[in-house]
Amino acid sequence: MKNFKKMICAALCLAMVFALCACGQTEAPAQPETPAEPQTETPAEAPAETTGWAPNGPVTMIVAYKAGNGTDVTARILAKYAEKYVGQTIVIENVDGGSGSLGWSQLAAADPDGMTIGFMNLPNFNSSIVKGLGTYTTADFTAICNHVTETSMVVVRADETRFDDIDGLVAYAKENNTVASTNGAQASNHIGAQAFANSAGFKYTDLPQGNTNDELVSLLGGEADWCVVKAADIAGRADVKVLAVFAEERLPEYPDVPTLGEKGFYDKWLGSSRCIVAPAGVSEEVIKFYENAFKQTMEDPDYLAAASEFVTDYKDAEATAALIEEQQAFTEGLSTGFWYE
Repeated sequence: MKNFKKMICAALCLAMVFALCACGQTEAPAQPETPAEPQTETPAEAPAETTGWAPNGPVTMIVAYKAGNGTDVTARILAKYAEKYVGQTIVIENVDGGSGSLGWSQLAAADPDGMTIGFMNLPNFNSSIVKGLGTYTTADFTAICNHVTETSMVVVRADETRFDDIDGLVAYAKENNTVASTNGAQASNHIGAQAFANSAGFKYTDLPQGNTNDELVSLLGGEADWCVVKAADIAGRADVKVLAVFAEERLPEYPDVPTLGEKGFYDKWLGSSRCIVAPAGVSEEVIKFYENAFKQTMEDPDYLAAASEFVTDYKDAEATAALIEEQQAFTEGLSTGFWYE
């Protein structure tokens, strides 16, 4: 009995020890979680803030020749891709007539609010001043930028059989009176035809048309034997053949076509530029806006792919203004002896 009581006491003592141990074990406090770095959303990139002037509606771009002409074709390609940078629709308005003078007269008279701009073809524009076809002068326009520079070239029908090359044409023209269609009296292609004939020593009959498109129609219809055009005017055409180019070196796009200088004829570059201008009185903000928009357009890969068949030649407003005056001096400097009396 005494032993039994001892066993009971020992069991109770052991139970108390276990109970005290259990009470002494307190759960370790949970470690506070390290707060995650606040997730800040990157705001969507805001569009570039527009400062200064921008057109508030469709922009009219005057082309002083009929639809389908070389200038019209290149202008429409530029306008299509420039709309992304201008932010508005660009509407081509063809004002044909008077060797370009009707269109340039309309452009000169437009409001200088930046909503009307247009193409100026050099030296056709300059010749129109010399000939008094319009009442405007170079002072009635403000340069924006140059778009295209084109080299002149002598062309014939692709199926021409009387002569195969430029030497053959010259030999034929010395024995026969040939007819050359041009884009207007003393316009750029007439200047080219005259320079070629003078240097080769033959005379010809000029058949002036109002634009290059009609000039080519005359050639292809058999009214003319040859003519002078620019590369953009015949881009992609298989109905004409290029005999020679007005350049000091052969053109990369026509590596097998000689320069006139190679053959002992006219040995200087001759061609035209197509630049974009606004009416005089337009603000500097307007000029800078379009200057920047067209520069971006002419560097755009999609535009360059579409414009691969002509020579894009961007010049800023200052350089373009100088080019206009340079071409004016060139045109005025053609002596009367240059032209047939």
